[in-house]
Amino acid sequence: MERSVSDIPLVPGDTPLSAWREVYRGASVRLHGSAAGPVATSAAAIERILAKGAPVYGINTGFGKLASVRIDDADLARLQRNIVLSHAAGTGEPSPTAIVRLMMALKLASLAQGASGVRPATVALLERMIVAGLTPVVPSQGSVGASGDLAPLAHMAAAMIGVGEIEVGGVRHPADAALRAWGLEPLALGPKEGLALLNGTQFSTANALAGLFDAERLFQAALVTGALSTEAAKGSDTPFDHRIHTLRRQPGQIETSDALRALMAGSAIRASHLKDDERVQDPYCLRCQPQVMGAALDVLRQAATTLGYEANGVSDNPLIFAETDEALSGGNFHAEPVAFAADMIALAVCEIGSLAERRIAMLVDPALSGLPAFLTPKPGLNSGFMIPQVTAAALVSENKQRAYPASVDSIPTSANQEDHVSMAAHGAARLLPMARNATAVVGVELLAAAQGCDFHRPLTSSPALEAVRTLLRGEVPHLDDDRHFHPDIEAANAFVRSGKIAAAAALSLPGVA
Repeated sequence: MERSVSDIPLVPGDTPLSAWREVYRGASVRLHGSAAGPVATSAAAIERILAKGAPVYGINTGFGKLASVRIDDADLARLQRNIVLSHAAGTGEPSPTAIVRLMMALKLASLAQGASGVRPATVALLERMIVAGLTPVVPSQGSVGASGDLAPLAHMAAAMIGVGEIEVGGVRHPADAALRAWGLEPLALGPKEGLALLNGTQFSTANALAGLFDAERLFQAALVTGALSTEAAKGSDTPFDHRIHTLRRQPGQIETSDALRALMAGSAIRASHLKDDERVQDPYCLRCQPQVMGAALDVLRQAATTLGYEANGVSDNPLIFAETDEALSGGNFHAEPVAFAADMIALAVCEIGSLAERRIAMLVDPALSGLPAFLTPKPGLNSGFMIPQVTAAALVSENKQRAYPASVDSIPTSANQEDHVSMAAHGAARLLPMARNATAVVGVELLAAAQGCDFHRPLTSSPALEAVRTLLRGEVPHLDDDRHFHPDIEAANAFVRSGKIAAAAALSLPGVA
């Protein structure tokens, strides 16, 4: 993943989606100065609340089903440490570093709003860990998305108190040693702080945002490869006429059709069959690109809106209202909005890959494309693109299986105290693998569409699409005879994943924000 060189200012409660995108892609962060006052005020409110002596959930009581158990003042620090250690019960492979860094930044922005009761020193430590590249090792499994992402965030909090492991530059170290090597002292938790750190939706939200940002690049690349496939099949750009789509009034559809026309503008291939083409209509995988891709764009944008709200929200419990010295217990930790957003992204990613695979299948079939069988000049002796289409089909099928909505599932936890949960965490965590699958499908389409256009030489496509072909051909030559296909696919995948396909087209393509 490319590393951004800029520092992103996190404005608590008002950080744009574009900033979270940059953090995911490697940018460092700095907390906006406006956070200092609210954090200090909130911490002071905790002291005043404790002084009243009344039982307050999460501050001087047990947690979850044990909320009725009163904790003595002498044990408050131990209570917070215990909740972190006991809740750090995740399992599975470590979450990607980029996800954990984004999760930390989301938690930082949430705590900095002054509604969680943590001290300024706690916020400062989390910020310094992000800036220094000290990333807790967080297992990827163990959250049901309510009461917050308890296990994953507990692993983050455990690293802050010197327990568990921290990754630095790809190498794992004991958390205590890693902190001290950077001149940082492990945190001694104050009242409410353990609960504030491990309660919230930041793990689910980080995974969902990562899926959204990868889906955005996937969408833009698929617009380019879809236009290139249309050229390879000598398809018509008439179905992309702006007038057709304005009558339906779907915003994503209108923008997608305009983008496809712009991508094909000035094509000599298109000009060569404007007249006397015996075909009346193209298959749906070409003709209905605005309808399918536009719908995916609208869904991704709706998910982006939801996740933008969540990223700027406060989702731990209880919440501290310093103006009245109240700690109010609610349910902001329930990640249902994130679960719904993740399901929407999964559906869009699945359909983007599915439509691309149908275009690949169309290109390799001479009866549909008018091109040599399996896009090889010597079919029979060579198999050409026969098996890459099979690979694409396999990946699409896998994504279909993964696209089942996670949000409709629930299982009671905590002795039925938490009797309805969102399943946002694994609903969101599946998005990156799904995006990788669809990226590979679009990568295969890039290869196939470029190969198809090669058969039309000396005719050329549009300037935008020729720039994309030039990019590809700089690393992957035309396929004359069968060769080891895997390196070609990996090279094409890298172009799609990096955003270079859309960049090479040098057009403003629709995005999620």
